[in-house]
Amino acid sequence: MQIEIWSDVICPWCYIGKRSFEKALAQFAQRENVNVIWRSFELDPNAPPQYPVSLEELLARKYGVSLQQAALMNARVTGIAHEAGLEYSLANACPGNTFDAHRLLHFAAARQLGDRAIERIMHAYFREGLAVSDRTALARLAPEFGIAESDALAMLESDDYSGAVRADEARATEFGITGVPFFVFDEKSGIYGAQPVEVYAEALQQA
Repeated sequence: MQIEIWSDVICPWCYIGKRSFEKALAQFAQRENVNVIWRSFELDPNAPPQYPVSLEELLARKYGVSLQQAALMNARVTGIAHEAGLEYSLANACPGNTFDAHRLLHFAAARQLGDRAIERIMHAYFREGLAVSDRTALARLAPEFGIAESDALAMLESDDYSGAVRADEARATEFGITGVPFFVFDEKSGIYGAQPVEVYAEALQQA
């Protein structure tokens, strides 16, 4: 069985969905026959390298709400993340363009290190305040998932894997995917959003 998962590394619901899916997969009797492929999806392809405002201010502008309401939105998702076993520090988040992060994930996947890479980068963004578009900061994480910092930086300074990211996004368009996380099971069925463990478990059984 092949499961493709479209996500963005700065999407809080993607990390929550990832954790819930992993719990469902761990309970699945045929998990050894499941091939999981992480696909790239940029929530904002036109984002600057780094926004000059906080995540709270960004949310307030995007949704037309007050800073207080934006803070409540962050508090809500932080609470849901905690229930999933994740700790978010969204006050320290540094949102920005994620294209290079996705290229690094493809580089890692080519070395069979994709799962470790996406986990580390998401943790760094949501917990440690990673400036997600900073190539030096991204490369510094690479040894923690099995890639030499110098190799990661050399790749990031090139155009390598740009086509792979665009191919993932084109495939998402073919499937009609406009939001993430989005899980596609054997190109036949899909699940949108961060769902409870039971939903993913049922989808695995049906597939």
